[in-house]
Amino acid sequence: MPKFVFLTLCIIFSLVLKAQNASISGKITNNDQPLAYVSVGIAEIKKGATSDEKGMFVIENVPVGRYFIQCSSIGFTKMGVWVNTEAGKKSIVNFELKSLHSDLDELTISGTMKEVSRLNSPVPVEVYGQKFFLKNPSNSLFESLQMINGVQPTLNCNVCNTGDIHINGLEGPYTLVLIDGMPIISALSTVYGLSGIPNSLIERVEIVKGPAASLYGSEAVGGLINVITKNPDKAPRLSVDYFGSSYLENNLDLSYVKRAGKLSFLMSGNYFNFNNRVDLNQDNFTDITLQNRVSVFTKMQYNRKEKLSSNLAVRYYYEDRFGGELQWNKSFRGGDSVYGESIYTKRFELLGSHPFTLLNQHLKFQLSYNIHDQNSAYGKNLFNAVQQTSFNQLLWDKKINLRNDALIGIALKYTRYDDNTPATATLQQNFLPGVFIQDEITIDSKQTLLLGSRLDYYKAHGFIYSPRANYKLTINRNNTIRLSAGNGFRVVNIFTEDHAALTGARQVIITEKIKPEQSWNINLQYSRYLNFKKGFIGLDAAMFYTYFSNKIVGNFDKDPNKIFYDNLAEHAVSKGVTINLDAAFTFPLKVNAGITLMQVYTVMRDSIGILKNVQQIHAPKFSGTFQVTYTFKKQGISIDYTGQVYGPMRLPVLPGDYRPAYSPWFTIQNLQITKVLPKGFEVYGGVKNIWNYLPKNPLMRPFDPFDKKVNDVVNNPNNYTFDTEYNYTSLYAIRGFIGVRYKIR
Repeated sequence: MPKFVFLTLCIIFSLVLKAQNASISGKITNNDQPLAYVSVGIAEIKKGATSDEKGMFVIENVPVGRYFIQCSSIGFTKMGVWVNTEAGKKSIVNFELKSLHSDLDELTISGTMKEVSRLNSPVPVEVYGQKFFLKNPSNSLFESLQMINGVQPTLNCNVCNTGDIHINGLEGPYTLVLIDGMPIISALSTVYGLSGIPNSLIERVEIVKGPAASLYGSEAVGGLINVITKNPDKAPRLSVDYFGSSYLENNLDLSYVKRAGKLSFLMSGNYFNFNNRVDLNQDNFTDITLQNRVSVFTKMQYNRKEKLSSNLAVRYYYEDRFGGELQWNKSFRGGDSVYGESIYTKRFELLGSHPFTLLNQHLKFQLSYNIHDQNSAYGKNLFNAVQQTSFNQLLWDKKINLRNDALIGIALKYTRYDDNTPATATLQQNFLPGVFIQDEITIDSKQTLLLGSRLDYYKAHGFIYSPRANYKLTINRNNTIRLSAGNGFRVVNIFTEDHAALTGARQVIITEKIKPEQSWNINLQYSRYLNFKKGFIGLDAAMFYTYFSNKIVGNFDKDPNKIFYDNLAEHAVSKGVTINLDAAFTFPLKVNAGITLMQVYTVMRDSIGILKNVQQIHAPKFSGTFQVTYTFKKQGISIDYTGQVYGPMRLPVLPGDYRPAYSPWFTIQNLQITKVLPKGFEVYGGVKNIWNYLPKNPLMRPFDPFDKKVNDVVNNPNNYTFDTEYNYTSLYAIRGFIGVRYKIR
């Protein structure tokens, strides 16, 4: 009997103790999606649980008290909170974990014209936020893009420092530059418009390598660069950023946000001034073009009840640019006594979008308009041009069923162009309508197929059809394969896209009626994400192959005073491999690096009819980039070490040129130190081109820029002429910089 009483008392006592205990439950998510197999625990009492497939967890029999509960999962940052438990009650704790490789979860729109995370996009898209570009601050997007693997800003003129952007070795005209998804930069503005995009506008930059013509039409052959401007709802209330350099450059960025109910306004401006005539190589020409540049940008956003946002943006840009002989002033403009290249650029841009619902269907209207006015003098040759471009697009986002998600679009592009050359004896006007459709097909939980088609009509060429297909296989969250194939096309206006044709240094000869270029591309990408206790490593490896037919070729070698243009009778090829590494560690070190190995060549017949491969100008077989950041958290100091490495690239030499036909191996490296101060201030400074690398002999015959003595058989037996095209990197020498930033959230 006593034993029975004792056992009964023990059972009752244990039940009472259990009733006094508590439990903790909750849900673990990432971007509102449940996370399974996440460990949740309380180290103090050695109790824990694991989340199920719905992200739910429960920890039972937790004694009453105050505990620190922590959850962790490979590939995500650890997170913990303090919880007070009460007897007999259940405490609810939810966790929203952030990926260590957080840019996987960033929303991107460039690949499919729909907002989708990078991880889920069937189209490989690279996303770079503003912080990435702050690792090596510059005065324009053109210079900043050199930090991205496979993207090469290339100077085409040593006097006026104009350039274009190559993606995987393909020339600038094959790269489509968008602002908020609108084709703002094209034709005439590809020459000078790129340097007019200040970093103060940028929230992020999205890059698609490979053709995207089925969505974006002409020019998206080699790839596209989509500049996403700042969101007024997320941008700091006030932002100021100023830096100056030992070259006496001055750059100022300002932005201000005003929110009033559903309306948000972003007003920003950029001013860049460089008026220091530097001539380190002593050829009596400015090494770096003088610039006086102003850009003003305003964006209005209206947030509606349906959680849809309409926006309208306006930008004005003005630049006064000069490069030439040191003694030049504006009285010599257009004359033949002192050589100078003087360019005045005025540009106005309007762009906006308005999503709406009609008959329960999701639609979006997008518009853009720009006018680009260029008044330029290249020595004694005057080139004045005005271009207007209007682009309107209506998108229908149609969810057909659980497996099919379609997008249908109608686009109309209008261009109006006039200049003072014989090429435009009559005003050039074109209406370019197009229609496209894409369907994203969910095969199963691991496979996605994206099919797209576009049909455009060009008056001079008739209908042009562009298909594409993208396949994504998600082996698991850490392993993804993407296969892309598609067609690209480009309709070219030579006189607005080739700077060599504008300078007046060469005469343009068109040997036949030019046909639109066609290309076929295939791209295979493998993404691997490695998680370990001390950090995270992301690897992207891709193989690409592009085949061109009807490629438009400028022959610079036939005659030093002429450029001959025609369609290539044979074909051209761009192929290679690109590898990117992105690493973040639990200690304060971040590394981003990449290499590109490629061959870009044109198949041509020589003088006796034998086919040969001719390497493309300014397309190195090897290039690489790196960015290393280490942060001293307690001191609020971070160090950024960035750089690029280039292998030999073919250069535009003249017949019998004494200058090497290929550039040497070279590297440009930079160092920056940033200190975070109280109340929103940051100071930063550093050194660019720390190894002081400079190219040699950039100009041919700088002492006779008007070729007045070119026929001197004694002093010029090789008949060399003044030439500005020989270039492979900037003429900036080593220089220091210092700046300050201020932000109010």
